[in-house]
Amino acid sequence: MSAPKIGNLLSSELDAELTPLLTVSGVSKAFGGLQALSDISLQVHMGEIFGLIGPNGAGKTTLFNALTGLYPIDRGTICLKDSRLNDTRLDGRKPHQVLQAGLARTFQNIRLFAEMTALENVLVGRHARTTSGVVGAVLRLPRTRREEADSRERAHALLHRVGIAQHAHRLAKNLSYGDQRRLEIARALATEPRLLALDEPAAGMNKAERAALRELLLHLQADGLTLLLIEHDVKLVMGLCTRLAVLDYGVKIAEGTPDTVSRDPKVIAAYLGDEAL
Repeated sequence: MSAPKIGNLLSSELDAELTPLLTVSGVSKAFGGLQALSDISLQVHMGEIFGLIGPNGAGKTTLFNALTGLYPIDRGTICLKDSRLNDTRLDGRKPHQVLQAGLARTFQNIRLFAEMTALENVLVGRHARTTSGVVGAVLRLPRTRREEADSRERAHALLHRVGIAQHAHRLAKNLSYGDQRRLEIARALATEPRLLALDEPAAGMNKAERAALRELLLHLQADGLTLLLIEHDVKLVMGLCTRLAVLDYGVKIAEGTPDTVSRDPKVIAAYLGDEAL
């Protein structure tokens, strides 16, 4: 059984290094008197791993929540290219609409269905791409049965892809922490995203688990998937990401390659400190 196509991007789609998949323009968000995001603009190019770093409270997760529809923005625009490379506005959409447009995410605090198996958790993600309605499910129409069989096959393939196929029928709550992280990624991949946003995927992992995660993300990139990554592990980010943006107090203070960002005086002062390369 072959693994499912992770990304929907073909290598022939223009020049991936120059084609923005996600464009954030002038995004601002305030909570009462607290300005959480101030005029944030950035582009994530097709096929790259883009990192978003900064100290605690810098606005990284707030930006993720704005991108995925959990927080409405006060100003600005958020656009994601569709399969025909046309811009789709994401700002103003609900989370499920953002997901259907092609932007999936994981969370800093794992949000799995603890009493469901790993396979069932991935099948939940597959429902975002199924078309059979309630009538088809009740009547067990041939099309519905075919779609269910295809979903199960894809779910098994995704569990294999992230390295936990042997745990398909274990309850999510009984998986190790690292395997729960992998399961959350598999569930997000089941929605067939064009862009996968990962919020602190290495949090709580040991050295071996972080190394395995790095290899998995590189393989997903090689499959054509574009990744947006928040991560506090500076060495992981610097060794993994194509480009980075740095936030501090809701303001973007730097953007560029890991080498350029790591040598920026403002970034060193605000965040990297002794970890600067």
